[in-house]
Amino acid sequence: MHFEPPLQRGRLLKRYKRFLADIELADGSVTTIHCPNTGSMKNCLFPGESVWFSSSDNPKRKYPYTWELMQTPSGDLIGINTGRANQLAEEAIRDGIIKELKGYKTLKREVRYGSENSRIDIMLTDGEQPDCYVEVKSATLLEGEHGFFPDAVTERGQKHLRELMSVVNQGQRGVLLFIVQHTGIHDVAAARHIDSAYAELLETALSVGVEVLAYCSELNYNEFKVTRKVPFLR
Repeated sequence: MHFEPPLQRGRLLKRYKRFLADIELADGSVTTIHCPNTGSMKNCLFPGESVWFSSSDNPKRKYPYTWELMQTPSGDLIGINTGRANQLAEEAIRDGIIKELKGYKTLKREVRYGSENSRIDIMLTDGEQPDCYVEVKSATLLEGEHGFFPDAVTERGQKHLRELMSVVNQGQRGVLLFIVQHTGIHDVAAARHIDSAYAELLETALSVGVEVLAYCSELNYNEFKVTRKVPFLR
């Protein structure tokens, strides 16, 4: 995933009202940018550190800049835009990087399914093997030496696990795919200490055949890309 035009750099002042952040630009001026992240962003906010943002020429947008990257005090980079996870997953599947998801002829995004009125992030089909339903999650929470998901209680995430279990019970493949958007994370685990219900439901999902994959991303100011598989810890 390349950025055109290239990402611009600023310095984080604060995030507020959930979807907004104020940053200081190189000339000392302050501007407000869109924060495309609905989560708590726990351990992802570092006022005073560098941020990078994309720009849009859409005249209808109130805030033309979108927050893409956060630099940590230790120099790691975090992908702030959770929507990029689905794009990264699609590119990685099409490029054959995610070996467990190779061999399908058709890839569709945002397909309605399930009994709880859901949309699957990615659906893979080829007519010769069971359909594959892929739910994509962006993992950015680093605590100590490990990455965790979720960073806040997520009823929506629990719903997605129930839907994947239902898919598996119907003879199809259900896959939970963690796209790690933090260069300091080298493995992923369920955040039982944050959402015990999600962690317990994930264990149930694994027991009925839902597959869990985790892949890390290379992040820089010009390009994001999925690179390699990392362990999912139970």
